[in-house]
Amino acid sequence: MSLLQFVAGKPLATSEERAEHIGPISGIPVFGLDALSSAAYGPEAALTLLIPLGMAGVAHIVPISFAIIALLAIVFFSYCQTIDAYPNGGGSYTVASENLGDTAGLFAAAALMIDYILNAAVGISAGVEALTSAFPSLLPHTLAFCLLILAILTLINIRGTKDSGAAFLIPTYMFIGTLLFVIGLGAFRVIAAHGHPVPVIAPPQLPAATSMLSLWLLAKVFSSGCTAMTGVEAVSNGVSAFREPTQTNAKRTLTIIIVLLMVFLAGIALLCRAYNIAATDPASAGYQSILSQLISAVMGRGWFYYVGSASILAVLALSANTSYADFPRLTRAIAMRDYLPHVFKIRGRRLLYSHGIVALVGFTALLLIAFGGITDRLIPLFAIGAFLAFTLSQAGMVLHWKREGGKGSTRRMIVNGIGAVATGITLVVVLVAKFTDGAWITAILIPALIFLMIAVKRHYTGVDDKILIDRPMHIGTLTQPLVIVPLDRWSRFAMKLSDQVQAVHVDAEECRDEVEAMWQRNVAAPIDEANRVVPELVFLPSPFRFVLMPLVDHILQVERDHPERQIAVLVPELVVKHWWQTPLHNQRSQVLKLLLLVRGNQRIMVINIPWYL
Repeated sequence: MSLLQFVAGKPLATSEERAEHIGPISGIPVFGLDALSSAAYGPEAALTLLIPLGMAGVAHIVPISFAIIALLAIVFFSYCQTIDAYPNGGGSYTVASENLGDTAGLFAAAALMIDYILNAAVGISAGVEALTSAFPSLLPHTLAFCLLILAILTLINIRGTKDSGAAFLIPTYMFIGTLLFVIGLGAFRVIAAHGHPVPVIAPPQLPAATSMLSLWLLAKVFSSGCTAMTGVEAVSNGVSAFREPTQTNAKRTLTIIIVLLMVFLAGIALLCRAYNIAATDPASAGYQSILSQLISAVMGRGWFYYVGSASILAVLALSANTSYADFPRLTRAIAMRDYLPHVFKIRGRRLLYSHGIVALVGFTALLLIAFGGITDRLIPLFAIGAFLAFTLSQAGMVLHWKREGGKGSTRRMIVNGIGAVATGITLVVVLVAKFTDGAWITAILIPALIFLMIAVKRHYTGVDDKILIDRPMHIGTLTQPLVIVPLDRWSRFAMKLSDQVQAVHVDAEECRDEVEAMWQRNVAAPIDEANRVVPELVFLPSPFRFVLMPLVDHILQVERDHPERQIAVLVPELVVKHWWQTPLHNQRSQVLKLLLLVRGNQRIMVINIPWYL
């Protein structure tokens, strides 16, 4: 087994694709980690904004969380209908493009691309935040740990959807089991203590209130808490990854994910109020995450605390896996409509859209470096893309059911219509509340991405128009080309192409006499004896020892002097036996081809002549 196969797995044939399909058990780690892990950083982001309210701020997390849960229920029913309507994958881009037009589709595409990249960055940074919360001495190394986890996730995901799902099974279900146990035991103790439980380890003392609750602050807290809804779309976008019955398995997976997320959000909010747990400043030395305080209050700081912290760290970091699963599928769908480079349509050795993974990793690394791996700095950029995609998807589904008609269409239109209105209002709230905190960056990036995709589409349309040939061949143009051979080593191939051959030597080393003698002895004399036309020998002076530019200028001049002819430039290229020998030889042939490509035109062709050693 080669090193590549050991790391990335053996290549998969196209016929093996069905074996890569997954069921609900593996579907939760692959498509649900983003949504489930957001239960850790969603309430945390909301409570961080409530710090100035002191004790009073903790009480407000419950109604805010339940408002988010109600919105989550609306989106859930809407996406169940989307799965039924688009069994091959109904992401926001596909739904918006087919029902609202290309412009709406591009808005959804740009929003989702940004959302998936931010999801990867936020998930990884939140995971490292959980680690530094348990081990404060690691805080100075936050960015290094973020990049290390990004590299590990990439190595796991290049093995394919099935392998990545299997790899994440244990940490995913450990996280689910741990958090459900803490919430269940905590709720029992709250009930037993009539709403006033005694924490095993008391959370940090809440600071005194320094401000009053305002509608503006409430809007900002709600918008931060809405980050817990990101990743809900992942299942509908990746329906094709599930095995038969595809729609049933996809909806079953989505149902489990949403129910678990609702339980997590409700349980965390209620227990935070019961145990007086508030957020602490992430930049302070005594920082503790909300979940760290919650587990300590319910279970203490024994072995269970460290197992729970490890599972939270793992799931938060691995939540970026949702982006690995869906971002390549999204870029492939966009590329299929010519709005992204066609390389995103190519499947790699493990049946993955590998170029999409490369793009995701690159942009995520840049974000982590730019924001130092701090979750709170990334959160303001989050959620806007997700809610814009939600809104466009639900609005598109309304038109879809209207066009489909039939029994039950009106009820389905109402469900998706409510979803579109609810997520649309939330989008406006999030955009306004988070605009000055950094959301303006997303508001600029989305139009910029749209213009970029339109430019790519325009290029492909222009190329198609130019290379589309649907007319009879012009026989009169089938004349022999004028062949130009840069003279370093002579090639007999030139004589087979045309009767008009021009050998060009750039005299950069003042060796004209030697070249002429070689030419007469090895070329001119044998050809003359065979009664063939002797090729023309052209010398180009080069007092400053330049070789390529005089040669390119001469080729362009010959092309201008012969407007009726094709110009064929033969470029001899040395092919060595071992790769490490390549740097031992000059690469003028490569540069010459590049210069002719940039400065030439369609009448100048380049023919590579390999010289195998």
